[in-house]
Amino acid sequence: MSLIGSRLNASAPTVPAATLDLFRDAAVAIISDNMNRLHGTRGLKPYHGSARLLGTAVTIKTRPGDNLMIHKAYDLLRPGDVLVVDGGGDLIQALVGEIMMTRAKVMGVAGFVIDGAIRDVPAFAAASFPCYARGVTHRGPYKSGPGEINVPVAIDGMVVMPGDIVVGDDDGVIAFAPAHAEELAALVRKQEAREAEALAAIIEGRFDNSYIGVGKS
Repeated sequence: MSLIGSRLNASAPTVPAATLDLFRDAAVAIISDNMNRLHGTRGLKPYHGSARLLGTAVTIKTRPGDNLMIHKAYDLLRPGDVLVVDGGGDLIQALVGEIMMTRAKVMGVAGFVIDGAIRDVPAFAAASFPCYARGVTHRGPYKSGPGEINVPVAIDGMVVMPGDIVVGDDDGVIAFAPAHAEELAALVRKQEAREAEALAAIIEGRFDNSYIGVGKS
């Protein structure tokens, strides 16, 4: 058994495509609403334009400014995986850049979620490779460790487990266990229908906000 702080675990099973498809077009905001608005990132920004992120979490916990374990994780990455990195929110050293992004894209990796810094920002935008990060710095990483692979991580206040479904759009990133996917997807569809009706009502001049109950006892 590996000691806590040096665990290198196998990846969780890939989330089936049929399960991922339930969230292919779902807005992160609506998913968040149906998780009681308590989960998801708050300060990570997209650095890739508007490409959506959807896939299975492979998690990394690394010493701030050090990407040794990220490199090691490439031996485990599969098409459709999302590399989720707890870098402690450090902005002094970049954990990934154009070379690591290009390698991941060629491998079919779905994207990066980095609670830390990146560099080579124009390359991410040009490649439309989904990447959410805390910030940017030109200063590169060290590669001496320590770190862990496929352990629970905290990303900008959001706990991510290996094998979680990760969804990202222009509003941010959210993650949840596949076991909750069908129930959550059903709630998302219901809210999508309600919001579509509300928007139609606004356009047609028949929107009613009396449900707010202002002035009522």
